This record gives sequence, C-alpha cells and structure tokens, in this order.
Amino acid sequence: MLHAIETMEITKKFESITAVNNVSISVKPGELFGLLGPNGAGKTTLISMLSTMIEPTEGRATVWGFDVEREAPRVRESIGIVFQDTTLDDRLTGRESLDLHGRLYGLDTKTRKMRIQDVLSLVELSDRADALVKTYSGGMMRRLEIARGLMHHPRVLFLDEPTLGLDPQTRLHIWEYIKTLNKAEGVTIVLTTHYMEEADHLCDRIAIIDHGEIVALDTPEALKDMLGGDVIILELEKPEDKSRLCEIYKKNGTAKIVSEKNGEIFITVKNGEHQIPHILYLASNAGVSILAVSLRKPTLDDVFLHHTGRAIRDRAATEVEQVGYKIRARRK
Repeated sequence: MLHAIETMEITKKFESITAVNNVSISVKPGELFGLLGPNGAGKTTLISMLSTMIEPTEGRATVWGFDVEREAPRVRESIGIVFQDTTLDDRLTGRESLDLHGRLYGLDTKTRKMRIQDVLSLVELSDRADALVKTYSGGMMRRLEIARGLMHHPRVLFLDEPTLGLDPQTRLHIWEYIKTLNKAEGVTIVLTTHYMEEADHLCDRIAIIDHGEIVALDTPEALKDMLGGDVIILELEKPEDKSRLCEIYKKNGTAKIVSEKNGEIFITVKNGEHQIPHILYLASNAGVSILAVSLRKPTLDDVFLHHTGRAIRDRAATEVEQVGYKIRARRK
C-alpha cells in the first residue's frame, strides 16, 4: 500500500470557525508521524475526521485505502485510537476492559485471550491485569489505553496527546512503549502533541500545524537544519529595546533569521561562536545593554517560532480550542 493515510485539501468548519484549513498530507505504512502544534491548532479536529467521528466540510481523506466518509465502517475496523482524555471504565479490571473491547470488535474467545496476554505484556501490565482500573496510576491508565487500542490488530493507531499531564519519568516510559509497538506490531502511528521533545524523540516525520494549516512538514532533523545555523539568544536589560535591535540586525545582514520572545532576541547564524563579538558590538553601538548571551543548536521550538512568530506555548486559548473541548465532550 502506497499510503496508510492520505488527505486531499481536507477542511473542517464550525459555523464561522475554520478549525482545519485545506490540509493535504500523506503517511506511509509503518511510519510514526507527528502532528505538532499548540492547543487549538487543529490537531484533534484532524484526528477526529480521520477516525470518522466528525465529517469533513470540504476535501476528502482515506485511511488504509478506505474513504473516511463513504467507507467509515471499514476505516473503523482498520484503526485504533487513544483519546486525549481517559475513556476507561474504572470499575472494570484491566483484563475486563480489554476483553470488552475485543468483544466489541467481534474477536472470538480464543483470540481475545491470546490478544489480551500479548498486549498486556507489551505495555508491562500483566501483573496488574486483574486489578481494578481505579487503582491504576495515570501512567498505567495510559498504557492500558494503548493496549486497548491494539487489541484488534489495527493497521493505524491514533495517539492524541498520549502523555498529556504525565510526569517526566512516566512520559519517557510511554515514549518507549510507543516506539516498541511501532516496531514490534508494525503499526502505523499518528501522534499529536504540543511537546517539542516528544515529537523530536519519536517521530519519523513531523507536520507542524498552526491555525488549522500545515506550516512545515519534514523529518525533525531536516526541519531544524532548514534554519541553517546556530541560535544566539540575547537577554536585554530593557525589553522595550528588542524591536529596535532586531531591525538593526536585519538591516545589517548579520543574521538569516531574527525573532523576539519574552524580552529575548533569537538570532540564527552560521558559526555562531564567531558571530557573538560582532552581534554584541552592534548592540553596544546602538546603546542597547545586553544582560546575558547564550548559544545553542536549533530546536523544533525555533522552527515553530520561525514559521509562526511565536513559541508553541505562547498561544492563548481561542474559539478553535473551545471547539476541541466540544468534540471531546461529544465523545464522552
């Protein structure tokens, strides 16, 4: 199969709000594909269309070769999904939760028992299989939800913010489970996240989405390399000087990319360590006092800042984000 997922100018509007705008992407079988963007950017809405929970307003999409509108039952047979919010019944045991899911997908008794054993082993929950879900930690619940999504051997697994709200150590463990199931199960995974390090660590390719549109799409390394150098960060004594100093650097041609955030200036240059003296000279010549200077390699946050003019966590809640809340409430 050429594409596990393909969207063709897919759009979703909620009255006057365009949550997803003219998105065209393709995901290869076996790929771990990331949708990276702030809350309210359109990630969950796009996943909801691909998993047949809501219909596109315009455009079309296929999942494992099946049209999400005309062949919705076939799409559902081919996918697993782990929602952003927990959907487990905490009055069941882990084993009972998996058994119920298997029954809903029509698995026979023998297959269900074998599959429950396999997926519990994969997420290391075999020893807690017969404990009530309400006794599980948050990380264990996420692992059980991933196991549940794999019960019926899906071709494509959607993970919508799978580590949201988890502590750093548990998040790292979930990362390892995701990588393992991608390789061991051979399943195509679409991961939505607003954690830069998560996307960088896990994904083969990343689509950065903002205001419902794809603003960049490539491998993590290629996205960072496109900035073309090192990042120099200047902390100013007077934040109000940042716009003036940015203009000086842009006119001088010192830097390929200059941006500002929270009173700091971010400058992308080649051979950054050799450029710092000249950059400080220009600031001094302009009467701008620099409190601190740091140098590092570009990150995905720098890529997002370059494409959108702000860091991924700077975005306030908007009407589009409220749409996401409504979609999740409807699912419940």
